[in-house]
Formats: sequence, C-alpha cells, structure tokens
Amino acid sequence: MKQKILSVLCLLTGLMFINAGLDKFLHYMPVPADLPEKMVKTGMAFAQIGWLMPLVGAVEMAGGLLLAFPRTRALGAIVLLPVLAGVLLTNITAAPSGLPIVSVFIAVIAWVIADNWGKYLPIVSR
Repeated sequence: MKQKILSVLCLLTGLMFINAGLDKFLHYMPVPADLPEKMVKTGMAFAQIGWLMPLVGAVEMAGGLLLAFPRTRALGAIVLLPVLAGVLLTNITAAPSGLPIVSVFIAVIAWVIADNWGKYLPIVSR
C-alpha cells in the first residue's frame, strides 16, 4: 500500500514539474495578479538571463518524467533536488504564501530519496 501511495504522489509531483517546465517554454499559465512585487522583480531578473529559464524548464520536465516512472524515480529525485532548493529559497525570500505547496514537494522528494537510499550509497561511499 505504501508503494502505491508513493507511486501516485510521484506521478502527481512529476506531472506538476512537467507542467511547470512546459510553461517556461510556452507561457500558457497566467501570472497571478496578487503576486508580491519582490517576486515579480525576481521573475523579470530571471527572464533577463536568456538561457536560465529554458534550462530550468528542461530540467523540470526531465526530472518530472524521471520521477513519474518507478524505474527512474531515484534519478528523478536527484535531478529535481536543485530545482526544488531554488523554489524553496525563492518562496522563503519573496513569496512565503507558496511554502505549503513547496513543503509537499519536499516531502515527496525526501520520501523518494529515503526509499531509494541504497541506490545512492555507491555514489558517496568508497
């Protein structure tokens, strides 16, 4: 039962990251009107760096796809970890209202990492 719950959560989280990555290329999600000014300035600064948003979008889509499938889930969690760290720091500094959603993503990724810890040990051990 635990694995089924994890699979559903990973699929939903993967789809959310795929959606966020696609939006970096296609810009189909509207920007909320009540977005804090600090967040708007941060987004505009990121957009000024022409390669940054496409790179983040590609990593989000790749990580979301990897996370969605059980065989590649461990790699997907590691790929999404730096993106999730950036999302967390951005929400802490600019838009604390997004922290509950980020906390759910962190919990899912932490569960995947804990569940696949044995796969990571050869990377860090001698």
